[in-house]
Amino acid sequence: MDWLLIALVVPAAALYGALAGALVPGALYRLSVEPEEAWRTAAPCGHRLGGWAGRARCGVCGGRYGPGAVWPAGVTAVVCAGTAAAVGARPELAVWLLAIPVAVVLAGVDWAVHRLPDVLTVPLAVGVAASLGVAAVLPGAGGSWTGALLGGPALGGAYLLLYLAHPAGMGFGDVKLAAGLGCVLGWYGWGVLILGGLAGLLLGSLYGIGLMLTRRAGRGATMPLGPFLIAGAWAGLLAGGWSVRP
Repeated sequence: MDWLLIALVVPAAALYGALAGALVPGALYRLSVEPEEAWRTAAPCGHRLGGWAGRARCGVCGGRYGPGAVWPAGVTAVVCAGTAAAVGARPELAVWLLAIPVAVVLAGVDWAVHRLPDVLTVPLAVGVAASLGVAAVLPGAGGSWTGALLGGPALGGAYLLLYLAHPAGMGFGDVKLAAGLGCVLGWYGWGVLILGGLAGLLLGSLYGIGLMLTRRAGRGATMPLGPFLIAGAWAGLLAGGWSVRP
């Protein structure tokens, strides 16, 4: 299995990630708007945008807008390859590979405008939960659908309490994102759920401390937490994937 994993699964996941990541810029441009603003429907040149996914280039005049495709494709490829190496050729790998480009878009949007759109966070949670239900009945599944269904409300509820205790330090979008990430982490058990949830908070805290130490932000400044929650969840996912490998 090891040679097959290295020779087929990981390169295939990396190629898929690069192709999927190349479609991210269009969605990033559409969704990277300030809170309460409508999603973008036109390019800076004034021509109407065609679809939600694709490169950030006008289909009429060819003008470029938004981010390039290099970093989204590279990041998505690396994350997909790493996930495949940890999880192996298990049914849940397909669920993770479908969710990763969505997570990259969410991280990019939150980093740009400190916003986690409901149009992605809610379908991510529902889609992961439903897809894992299918993966659970297939041979070789490495987790528990019950754990995933419990993990979503558990992590989302924990972040809801943090939000209610300190609304200035966390947005409600982070709570909804946590519900989807909880489904992912809960698939591999409570230990992985706790690890991934705490890792996200730790990474976000370290980044905030770094900003204050370098005087790039004050104590009351806002920062995007979503990218760090996603990175922490990925760390937990890798740990969970390796834990069920033979």
